[in-house]
Amino acid sequence: MSGNSFGKLFSVTTFGESHGPAIGCVIDGCPPGMILSEADIQPELDRRKPGTSRHVTQRQEADRVQILSGVYQGVTTGTPIALLIQNEDQRSKDYGNIVETFRPGHADYTYWHKYGVRDPRGGGRSSARLTAPVVGAGAVAKKWLREQYGTEFFGCMRQLGDIDVPFQSFEHVHANPFFAASADAALLARMEAAMDELRRAGDSIGARIDVVARGVPVGWGQPIYDKLDADIAYAMMGINAVKGVEIGAGFASVAQKGSEHGDELTPEGFVGNNAGGVLGGISTGQDVTVSIAIKPTSSIRTPRRSIDKDGTPVMVETFGRHDPCVGIRATPIAEAMLALVLIDHALMHRAQCGDVKVGTPKLG
Repeated sequence: MSGNSFGKLFSVTTFGESHGPAIGCVIDGCPPGMILSEADIQPELDRRKPGTSRHVTQRQEADRVQILSGVYQGVTTGTPIALLIQNEDQRSKDYGNIVETFRPGHADYTYWHKYGVRDPRGGGRSSARLTAPVVGAGAVAKKWLREQYGTEFFGCMRQLGDIDVPFQSFEHVHANPFFAASADAALLARMEAAMDELRRAGDSIGARIDVVARGVPVGWGQPIYDKLDADIAYAMMGINAVKGVEIGAGFASVAQKGSEHGDELTPEGFVGNNAGGVLGGISTGQDVTVSIAIKPTSSIRTPRRSIDKDGTPVMVETFGRHDPCVGIRATPIAEAMLALVLIDHALMHRAQCGDVKVGTPKLG
């Protein structure tokens, strides 16, 4: 199996399976000289880890990260950084009934036909469990970008199924289990009730997540095939269960007129940000804004029609511990992927342009 690495100059390769002994990643290309320890990474993993509320999988994983290489006396050396996370609460027996069958909506069918073998325990490599090391790598990228450019990342849930979640402030995101940027008690209670009903019904729902990068300098990205927004879309589609990506106004731009969509310029800066912080594949210096659509969890208790390996019709019911909405824990994952794209482009820009100064002022 190829396709386990992401990035050019800041490259991340993940390894492991959902029910294997451990998962992790190797980061190749992290610049030397940055102070780094597990304490810089663990808070991001704690945001994503399972078992944090009754609305997500109750698999109990501490997700404690270990740095195995690439750091000497607390400082990055420029050599590969290996991150390891032990799996501690696997229940492989929960998947005994699907060894010979395929779960609708999951990767079981395609993995079997492509490789002739698959790991049915939690989906193996196709499990969202593998987003944990990605979040760990994203924490390293976030720290470097913050120290070098002052770049900060923010994310929140904007829709849970058919429930719209209006944005109030990112300050509210850490005060509720949904990563909602809202302090509306009635809204949060409605979301809680919706998830409780789904869990009782053995069903699932999708979500929309917004993520923002602030403090991105102007000039990152290439104008043709390595466009910044193209790489962002590629990265976001690499997240489990993501079925749609918007940059800036996204699909809303279909209904906008050119006089409305094109962000006007003044001596003080851009008037709007329909472009999502990217023009011609290159960052504008504005916030980079991204939205992703996450499909309903495929592993559900509701019996569904399927087939077995011989093509015989069967009914499939998935047991075990699953998120009724995988979007609830997706915010730190989306932030991490955006950080990985931006650090890669920051390093490519530095390699290509160095400290070149242009004669026109940056507009923010």
